[in-house]
Amino acid sequence: MTTELAHDPRPIFARSLDQAGKQVAAVRPDELSNRTPCAEYDVRALLGHMVSVLHKLARVGTGGDASDLPDVIDGIADDGWAGAFARARSEAEQVWADDGQLDRMIELPWATLSGRDVLDAYSHEFTAHSWDLAHATERLAELDPDLATRALEAFSKFAPPDDRSEQGPFSPAVPVPDDADIHTRLAAYLGRRP
Repeated sequence: MTTELAHDPRPIFARSLDQAGKQVAAVRPDELSNRTPCAEYDVRALLGHMVSVLHKLARVGTGGDASDLPDVIDGIADDGWAGAFARARSEAEQVWADDGQLDRMIELPWATLSGRDVLDAYSHEFTAHSWDLAHATERLAELDPDLATRALEAFSKFAPPDDRSEQGPFSPAVPVPDDADIHTRLAAYLGRRP
């Protein structure tokens, strides 16, 4: 009798954080006020959001409630974002290194999911935000197409275009040419305007 091994989302999560971390580290202080495809965020606010999400992941991973943490962390020095991201990443990865976290049910503001599904979902969020940063700072060539393919497949399942409005986390999908690259298709699916 063979037993199928359960999916471990941590390697993909680490890859998505590697990609995001490279984008964060590449941001120059003069780019912090650049607009991003996320309508409510400039680059500084998007960086603050990404760091905050990592803190929230650490909190929920220990069974805590992350609702009191801000959606955007501020007060980081212009040249301190790479360090803030690296510290928050380390904190989150330490919490999620415990195999027991993967099968525990985690309450998020928008769903209750297994730890495996939580890390999958946030891998895709960091993939999308890496594109947002790369677009805002003109570093699109540095993105991993496999991560974008995975994210597009996942978002297609849990964020169908019919259930969207301008008020939700994802705007209605935007049409793109059939030959658009995978990052452009992901961004357009999420309602960004590449």
